[in-house]
Amino acid sequence: MRIIKWFLACLALLVIGLIVFIQLSPEVATKFAVDSERSRAGLTKHSIQLDDGLTYVYLEGGSGEPLLLLHGFNANKDNFTRIAGKLTSKYHVIIPDHIGFGESSHPTNVAYDTDAQAQRLHQLLTKLNIKQVHIGGSSMGGAISVAYAARYGSEVESIWLLDPGGVSSAPKTVTFETFDKTGKFALIARTPEEYEAVYKLAMNNPPYVPKSMLHVFAKESIANADLEYQIIKQLLPDSIEERAKQIKAPTLIVWGDKDQLLSVKGAEILHKLIPQSQVVIMPNIGHLPMLEDVGQTAKDYLAFRASIGK
Repeated sequence: MRIIKWFLACLALLVIGLIVFIQLSPEVATKFAVDSERSRAGLTKHSIQLDDGLTYVYLEGGSGEPLLLLHGFNANKDNFTRIAGKLTSKYHVIIPDHIGFGESSHPTNVAYDTDAQAQRLHQLLTKLNIKQVHIGGSSMGGAISVAYAARYGSEVESIWLLDPGGVSSAPKTVTFETFDKTGKFALIARTPEEYEAVYKLAMNNPPYVPKSMLHVFAKESIANADLEYQIIKQLLPDSIEERAKQIKAPTLIVWGDKDQLLSVKGAEILHKLIPQSQVVIMPNIGHLPMLEDVGQTAKDYLAFRASIGK
């Protein structure tokens, strides 16, 4: 009995110490949490410069067939870190920050449409000597995945689309109707409080993150707000439907049925356009399945890969 009381007392002290550490040193605590998550996933950080001088920063780990994972708008490579821990035992995972986001270059005088980003990613894979690739993308990253597959179809083995953007024929959500009316985009934050709102809007079941750590994450978003407005204006008219018709690779389309940013009806639209496609609608999940339900999202993807013999 004394041992149990001693253990509980130590555990309570540890929890209290952790809370104090996060409150007093949020930057240090956040870096420790991010680094620990990457380490558990078997990922290490690298950078590489393209011939035009732009630099990609990316996470890489695991072995097997290459799997390129692409984050969405107002996000970065760590959106895929946690689920990568379920994948690096089977695949060689590469997760870049898109040009314009995260730790990669942030030029203001380049094109940011999906085709331009796809061409840059192809240069990245060429630098890494990767000739055949499986590709997956969330939101904007899904739209870029479609553009990549349309342009470099013979080099793409399969596609994984997680609530992809760019399905222009799907009904508009309130988020985009508001942007049309006011010019204010709900995913772009200029204050820590707005970033908190973005976090809640993007997910129906967001993982718990202490407010002080959320405010650390917010700094990157706030600093990038002006460029993100430039980027979103290029992305909005960039429809993916015509490109989707060109896709021949097996494709898994995943959508959360509580997505407040992009209509779940986009899943069926893409399913009709992509011949070798499968659809998974995830109940009670918002815009970011790989963060809201890591286990089920990974399980569905592994089952998809098994079904196509990859």
